[in-house]
Amino acid sequence: ARLKLNMISRALYRRFCTKTRPFRVLGLQQIAIGNVDKAVLSHFWGDIMGLKKVHSFKSEKENVDEDVMEIGKGTLGKVEVDLMTPIDPEKSPKVHIPALNHVGLWVDDLPKCVEYLEQNKVKVLGGIRKGASGFDVTFVHPKTAAGVLVELVQAPKEVIEEFDSHK
Repeated sequence: ARLKLNMISRALYRRFCTKTRPFRVLGLQQIAIGNVDKAVLSHFWGDIMGLKKVHSFKSEKENVDEDVMEIGKGTLGKVEVDLMTPIDPEKSPKVHIPALNHVGLWVDDLPKCVEYLEQNKVKVLGGIRKGASGFDVTFVHPKTAAGVLVELVQAPKEVIEEFDSHK
């Protein structure tokens, strides 16, 4: 199994890291964590770890009741920790399974990124839409992202400028 994983990793590297891409991944935008009990999430991440809640988001369509916390400072150093509970644990998507639900990455040109991924047979889920924090987002299916659900987030101008200033 380890040999197969290494072969897959090398194949993915050759496929995506050796071609010129029409977009850049600028940094980590968020980590999304799920549980059926929001009080458990809030107690650990807010009360124990001291993360600050910046807003909440609720979507029946996405079956999520979410508190958005923050860690770090600055446009590139600040990362959201999204605490997600399902509105109905029996319905999909099951935002609490797995507990480490997904990671979000800032990209500088989301439409070009989506086009590139689709051309390279990477499954993009649901098209581009507004995310919980108001940015345009889309998701990459775990089966085509080495087993991880990835949220791609259109970086705002200030994140792109901050990234470019560190050359």
